[in-house]
Amino acid sequence: MKRIFHYLKPYTFLAVISPLLMIGEVAADLCLPKLMSIIVDYGINASGNVSKSPLGSFVMSLLHGAGPYTSMEVILTFGILMLVVVLVGGFFGVMCAYTAAKASQGLGDDLRCDAYRKVMSLSIEQTDKFTTGSLVTRMTNDITMIVEFTEMILRMLVRSPMFFIGGTIMLCTLDIKFGIVLLCSLPVMALMLAIVLTKSVPMFGKIQKKLDRVNSVVQENVTGARVVKAYVREDYEYERFEKANAELRDANLRVQKLMAVMHPVLTVVMNAAVIAVILIGGFEIDNVAGTGMSAGTIMAAVTYVTQVIMSIMMVTMLFHSISRAMASIQRVGEVLDSEPVIVSGESGATDGEIAVSFQNVAFRYPSASGRPVLHDINFEVKRGETFAIIGATGSGKTSLVSLIPRFYDAIEGEVFVNGTPIREYDLSELRSKISYVMQKSELFSGTVAENIRWGKADATDDEIRVAAEIAQADGFISGFSDGYDTYIAEKGASLSGGQKQRMSIARALVRKPEIILLDDATSALDLATEAKLRRALREHLRDATVIMIAQRIASVRDADRIAVIEDGTIVAIGSHDELMRTSATYREIYRSQMKQIEDEGVAIHE
Repeated sequence: MKRIFHYLKPYTFLAVISPLLMIGEVAADLCLPKLMSIIVDYGINASGNVSKSPLGSFVMSLLHGAGPYTSMEVILTFGILMLVVVLVGGFFGVMCAYTAAKASQGLGDDLRCDAYRKVMSLSIEQTDKFTTGSLVTRMTNDITMIVEFTEMILRMLVRSPMFFIGGTIMLCTLDIKFGIVLLCSLPVMALMLAIVLTKSVPMFGKIQKKLDRVNSVVQENVTGARVVKAYVREDYEYERFEKANAELRDANLRVQKLMAVMHPVLTVVMNAAVIAVILIGGFEIDNVAGTGMSAGTIMAAVTYVTQVIMSIMMVTMLFHSISRAMASIQRVGEVLDSEPVIVSGESGATDGEIAVSFQNVAFRYPSASGRPVLHDINFEVKRGETFAIIGATGSGKTSLVSLIPRFYDAIEGEVFVNGTPIREYDLSELRSKISYVMQKSELFSGTVAENIRWGKADATDDEIRVAAEIAQADGFISGFSDGYDTYIAEKGASLSGGQKQRMSIARALVRKPEIILLDDATSALDLATEAKLRRALREHLRDATVIMIAQRIASVRDADRIAVIEDGTIVAIGSHDELMRTSATYREIYRSQMKQIEDEGVAIHE
């Protein structure tokens, strides 16, 4: 609740005025039964004689002067007065709804923005821990629950108690026996409310976790739709989704069953109280002369009893909403209270002859155990040098380059950029020096130009075109019907793998970075296109430091130096010719690839 109050502070005026407006609406609703009783008792039954009603006498004398009054005058006067009260109450109700909605939606907007900002600041290991599906649920469904709860609190927190207290007072002023009827019904309702809430509150956290699971399955299958279809696993994935969905359904049903029991019980109690009021009123009229009991009084009493018991039902719904909201507040709070594992330093831009340096670096993924993924990593990359890394799958190549922009931190040793430990850098300053093209090309829905400009927000059209030309992407982009204004589907679904890789490279190049990290970024390109790309990079980016990961010898042989990584450590560094002479591992990779090319050539020839 403290978190909600914190986010309501900017909307204090709206949050305060909303309950006050609700007081006006409730007061109007409480007046109506009394006015109706005057119409029934003195307009219909007493032929306009309102002398026994202080309120009736006051209103009629104020508006019509001294009596006597006809029945129609009483009916019209108090009928119009009821209409005015309804309009005033309606005005207060509408304004209350408006102010409560404005305050709660403002809270939701601020909370959602802060949660999103926090998610963006978390490290990769933290987002992996939460999972994508869970974060989506927390950012959408959970915050929606909090918004709905806040709006309900601003409206119902005053409405329900006022109806209960005001209705009880008005009921007792009619006849104390009616108050005793209400008093007898309260223990049953209180007991039912306590039982339901005690059992339902723990269930809401489980419901949100089940919803997380459904969202995760959907997200995985939408993202990996091509893999699912390629392996004809639609039935399996449907069964997986059906299971997650069934668990969510069952969890919701358990809560709804409790609520389904509660409402009929409260309705039975309410109707029993109404019957008791009518019986008492009827008995008083028939057998106890001079009590002042009348048909109008009984009608008002029935209305007040209904209002009081309905207010208790509102409280029940309020507690139901509180139960759900508490689970959501806790889940959103877990995100907001998470402190980034990767903490920004304070150092700014520096300069040095050595662009990147690893000194005795070891790394293990968070929550993993056993032998580190990387160990005893030592090398330096000079400014303007092209440094390649090659090795078998799973040898630690991607893990190594992910340490440079601080996606993760080393568990031992230190990584330096321009001679400064990367832990001391301001994160934005560090990453502004680096462009990273990952194995899996991530594009966003938008035009081609917007995707390339993602690397540099203020890039001109000429800069975008030059970057695309270097990345060997200008040819196919110009072939599109709208050229650089062609719309790209989400995740680049309308592009081939090679096209996506070249656009990702163009996005990295338009930034004109000091350091370019190419993590197997040319795997989808043919050798001829890759050769043109390497040649263009050498011609246009002479001052940039390029660190590239590749599987193919042909992709790295022209690099200034090549590092051979095996079992998480670098076993050799040198040029292609040097490694052919000194590294058995490199020669083995070279021979296996050359043999594969020869075998493919023989097969094609045959």
